[in-house]
Amino acid sequence: MRVGEERKSRRTIPRTPLDGRGAACPPAMASVRALLPGARALLPGARDPVWLPSCFPMLRPFTSRANFEYIVTENKGKNSSVGLIRLNRPKALNALCNGLIEELNQALEAFEEDPDVGAIVLTGGDKAFDAGADIKEMQNQTFQDCYSSKFLSHWDQLTRVKKPVIAAVNGFALGGGCELAMMCDIIYAGEKAQFGQPEILLGTIPGAGGTQRLTRAVGKSLAMEMVLTGDRISAQDAKQAGLVSKVFPVEKLVEEAIQCTEKTASNSTIITAMAKESVNAAFEMMLTEGNKLEKKLFYSTFATADRREGMAAFVEKRKANFKDH
Repeated sequence: MRVGEERKSRRTIPRTPLDGRGAACPPAMASVRALLPGARALLPGARDPVWLPSCFPMLRPFTSRANFEYIVTENKGKNSSVGLIRLNRPKALNALCNGLIEELNQALEAFEEDPDVGAIVLTGGDKAFDAGADIKEMQNQTFQDCYSSKFLSHWDQLTRVKKPVIAAVNGFALGGGCELAMMCDIIYAGEKAQFGQPEILLGTIPGAGGTQRLTRAVGKSLAMEMVLTGDRISAQDAKQAGLVSKVFPVEKLVEEAIQCTEKTASNSTIITAMAKESVNAAFEMMLTEGNKLEKKLFYSTFATADRREGMAAFVEKRKANFKDH
C-alpha cells in the first residue's frame, strides 16, 4: 500500500444497506428512501444505490494502527498510553526516503491527536535505528530543486510534537538518522549504538540540524571533529558527551524507553507540554529571555485545574488525578 492510499483509508464512514433489512438512522434514511421512487422515474437507466452512509456525522477517528509501508505503529504500556513508532525499512537500514518521512509525520500526528496517548517512543531495528537519508533518492537533486521545494523541510515535524518523544537507538544512527534522534526530547541508546554525521564523506554537509543540534549537545570541539571527519562515536562516548541520557543492553532498550514514557504520560499533558516548551527554549534564547519565558509558563500553570489538583494531592498525601486541563 502506497502512502497516498494509506492516507485515504484512514477515515471511513460506517455504511448500511438500503434494502430494508439493515439498521439505519431512521429519520435520515427514511427521507432518503422516500426520494428513491422519484429518482428512478427521472433516471430510469440509473442503478439503485446499494450503500449510503448510515449516520453522516459519525466518522471513525484516525487510527495509529494503520498499515504503513515503511513504519510500524502500536500502543504500548499498561494503559496503552505510549505510542510506539518503529522504522521498518530493514533492507535499506531504515534509510530516510520521502515515503518514510511522510508516514512518520502521519503517525506522529495521529498519536498527537490521540487523547489516550501521553508520550511517544521512536525506534528502529537492532542493527540500525536509521543509517541516514536515502542517497539514491537525493543524488540527482539540483540546487534549484532543493531550494524551490524546501528540501528536507518536512523532516522537522518531529520537533513540533507537544507530547514527549524518546528515541530508542540501537545500531547505526548516522547522518539523517542521528539528526532524527536529536529532534527527539530524550535519547536512550543500546550498548552497541553508534552515532555519526558522515555527510562530509559524500561531498556535502548535514542538512537537517546536524551541525546545530550536535554542537549544542556535545560542544564545538567534538561536533566539529565528527562533522569534519565523518567519524562515529559509541553509545558510551555519546552518553559521556551528553548526547545520550542512558545506555542499556540491546534487548532491554525499547522496554526501558517505554517505561520512561509511561512515567511522562502519567503526568498532566498540558503541563508536560509547557515544561517541554521551556526546556527547548533554552536552545533558542539568551538566558535572560529564557528565564522570562519560564516565568510566564510557570505563572500559566496556575490557570490550570491540573496545577490545583497536583498541589492538593501533595498536601493531602495522595496520588494526583490529572484531567489535562
